[in-house]
Amino acid sequence: ALMYATNVGGSWGTTTVDSTGNTGQYTSIAVGTSGAAYISYYDVSNFKLMSATNVSGSWGTTTIDSANGTRTGQYTSIEVGTSGAAYISYYDVTNTNLMYATNVSGTWGTTTVDSTTSADTGAYSSIAVGTSGAVHISYYDVTNGNLMYATKAVGGSWGTSTLDSVNDTGQYTSIAVGTSGAVYIAYYDNTSKDLRYATKDVGGAWGTTTVDNTNDTGLY
Repeated sequence: ALMYATNVGGSWGTTTVDSTGNTGQYTSIAVGTSGAAYISYYDVSNFKLMSATNVSGSWGTTTIDSANGTRTGQYTSIEVGTSGAAYISYYDVTNTNLMYATNVSGTWGTTTVDSTTSADTGAYSSIAVGTSGAVHISYYDVTNGNLMYATKAVGGSWGTSTLDSVNDTGQYTSIAVGTSGAVYIAYYDNTSKDLRYATKDVGGAWGTTTVDNTNDTGLY
């Protein structure tokens, strides 16, 4: 079951959000400006991407991508914009693609962001939305062992870049965007067993750094 915990009332309490079948893997959570919570997750029984929110006052769930029986919706990451729209990145297991879903138009729509024919790509994604409304996703190219980055400006189209191709690197990504528009990514180098970091200022170039190389460190 998908579970939710909060101490918003002063002490910790837990709630079962979705207990239909085997569900609730690969969760990600975001909180909107109204204080409502939004969760993306994977329905294991039905192989689909789900979302849940209590924006109405009680929990409701929605199927975002069921893709005609394909396995899709793993490694979810969710962000909520200032307008209350939600943005989700996730992995299409069957087609080995990076996927994106948003309800910014009022209804949910899904897009394939990276479907490189020869590559299994899109695992371990993380999503962030800048103050301009631009969307940023970090993810792992499984076939080539690279850290990848995708971005789309408002009204623009998706572009993808390889940020780190030294060793087998780029697992367990986490991304954030500052108020200036600078982008920050944490990730794991599976060859050197190190915690790595990538960043880019607005108008600048990407740079990567080893943050911690003591023993095997930097997972998740």
